[in-house]
Amino acid sequence: MATENKNLSHYDKTTIPDASNFRFGIVVSEWNDAITEALYQGAYDALVDNGVLPNNIIRWNVPGSFELIYGSKKMQEQMVNAVIAIGSVIQGETKHFDFVCEGVTQGIKDLNVQNETPVIFCVLTDNTLEQAQARSGGKHGNKGTEAAIAAIKMAELRNNS
Repeated sequence: MATENKNLSHYDKTTIPDASNFRFGIVVSEWNDAITEALYQGAYDALVDNGVLPNNIIRWNVPGSFELIYGSKKMQEQMVNAVIAIGSVIQGETKHFDFVCEGVTQGIKDLNVQNETPVIFCVLTDNTLEQAQARSGGKHGNKGTEAAIAAIKMAELRNNS
């Protein structure tokens, strides 16, 4: 497992670009909201910890993870330096899991290829609720924190290119 020997919440603050002049959009799925709210909090806290002003963080909610694509596309139009797409898809008894995971992954990839504003993929695709909890503030840390750090680095890359 990719997170077995890594805590998603750990980062070296000295390696993070100055984010005080950046604006970020965070699009949050309402599905599996206990997980997505924890991911959001990890992202928000990391952004603020790295100098982002709270009023430079825009949050929009969407019904589910599949809707993250459209929400992120519209968020790219809001003069933000990067977008974080937060969702959680947990394996069920049908192939719905596969279709949603594939669609969201490809949709976020397409937004990154087609547009100038980076979209960070913070969608947990876990087999169990316990795995999702472990990655949203549990024993593996918080993927939202990791996504925020990636967003800052990508905003800096965009700013310098």
